[in-house]
Amino acid sequence: MTDRTGRRGHAAEAARPVEAVVRELLAVGPAGCSWLLPVPDDGGPVVDFRIAATSGQGHDIYGRGVERVGARLTELYPSMVDGPLWRLYLDVLATGSSGRLADFRYVEKRTGVVADSLFDVHVHRVLGGLLVSWQRLDEDRRRLDRTELLGNLGWAEYDLASGVSQWSPGMYRIFERDPALGPLSRAEQAAALLPDDYMLREAAWQTLDSGASSDVTVRFQTAGSVKYLRVLSDVSRDADGAPLKIHAVVQDVTARVDSRTAIEQLSDQLKTREMTALAEHRLAGQLQTLIQPVPREPFPLAGLEAMVNYLPAESAVRVGGDWYHAQTLPDGQVVLAVGDVAGHGLDAASGMAHLRFGLVAWLSTGIRDPAVLLGHLNRLCGQLAITGTAVVAVYDPSTRVLRWGRAGHLAPLLSRDGETRPLDRPPGLLLGADDDTVYPVLTPRLRPGDLVLFYTDGLIERREPVEDRLDQVCGMLSAFSAAPAERPLGRLRDLLHHPSPDDDTCALAVRVLA
Repeated sequence: MTDRTGRRGHAAEAARPVEAVVRELLAVGPAGCSWLLPVPDDGGPVVDFRIAATSGQGHDIYGRGVERVGARLTELYPSMVDGPLWRLYLDVLATGSSGRLADFRYVEKRTGVVADSLFDVHVHRVLGGLLVSWQRLDEDRRRLDRTELLGNLGWAEYDLASGVSQWSPGMYRIFERDPALGPLSRAEQAAALLPDDYMLREAAWQTLDSGASSDVTVRFQTAGSVKYLRVLSDVSRDADGAPLKIHAVVQDVTARVDSRTAIEQLSDQLKTREMTALAEHRLAGQLQTLIQPVPREPFPLAGLEAMVNYLPAESAVRVGGDWYHAQTLPDGQVVLAVGDVAGHGLDAASGMAHLRFGLVAWLSTGIRDPAVLLGHLNRLCGQLAITGTAVVAVYDPSTRVLRWGRAGHLAPLLSRDGETRPLDRPPGLLLGADDDTVYPVLTPRLRPGDLVLFYTDGLIERREPVEDRLDQVCGMLSAFSAAPAERPLGRLRDLLHHPSPDDDTCALAVRVLA
């Protein structure tokens, strides 16, 4: 008994240097290797295995590495006991023949651990123990499957010598094909390719023949629809350069192409609309020029000097309906008017033409009362189903009385001796709102040197607050009227020459002569 124990102790002492060497070797070896030593039952059959060494770079499914050294398998992996891998360990240990357990499935019910893991295990008898290498398959396969699924990808290999193809699961999803049928043959692939893309296929083959990788997007008729498939392929060759295999990665880019096509269609529509808007802008601008030409220089009226400034909006698609009229009538009185038809484009320009020509027509019949003229304009807007604003004034140079009324429009600005303020404003509903609207008239008396500015809202409605812009305009007029003799009226046009981003601007300024 003592002798046997002594021999066992001597063997254990001899084994320690061997274990140390194996540990050093495995510490720098590939991940997934372990050296197991059998644990017998008092000299009887093997009842367990002890991890004597393991790879320094490897971890098990629990994240444990070299700290497993010295532990027993029954403690670390109790579910393995008496299973197929356990029996393989015992068989290799007994026979000395290497063994392999392909697709070994390790099931774990512990929380926080992957429940179902797949391995390829190789077992060899080495130095009285077992050298076991583990290659994990499930994570690599899952990564590949998820990559294929998330990227709409698949891979294929074609052996040029045997004509055999291999497809990944992603290829069967892309082509909507039952895996039991195997990969499509080359003839079937050619039949599924849309005829218009045959030249792309030939170009891909020529690219591969030249030794370069090919990248083409072609259309295939699958079971359900036409798909756009991006095919990246290259060739494996032997030492003499002869082609052996074709490797391809295929990506279904149908959704991307459809999205791009939709975006291109939308872009084309926007371009068409933009071109239409630009054409409409030019036509409306030409119409405005024909209807109401804007004098470049100040011009005389009875007892007045007048200046007109007209600026289209900065935006090319927002042509407005602003208009003006300034005329010395046959009886010596002067009519002054500005207006703005709601909306933009040709409709606004057309409405502006109707109102301005209508005003000219009523003036030609001898109507001089601003209230009556505004009433006619209001009813005309109702008939045309448009709305707008306007100021109409008739100036008598003999008395310097300005009779004026308004329909929803801004009051003219009076600048006198360096001070500027709006004229007292009579009530007046906008044009086209109510056919029975009455327009009261006020009759302020002007003085020599007075400056009166009629304008549309584009002059003051900017990105800054209206009050701030109105103060700026009033400041310009005040400075201008403070020294009328030194400032020609044309200079005022330069001061007001600032286009609005979104609306046309029309300004009519008159200065009372002595």
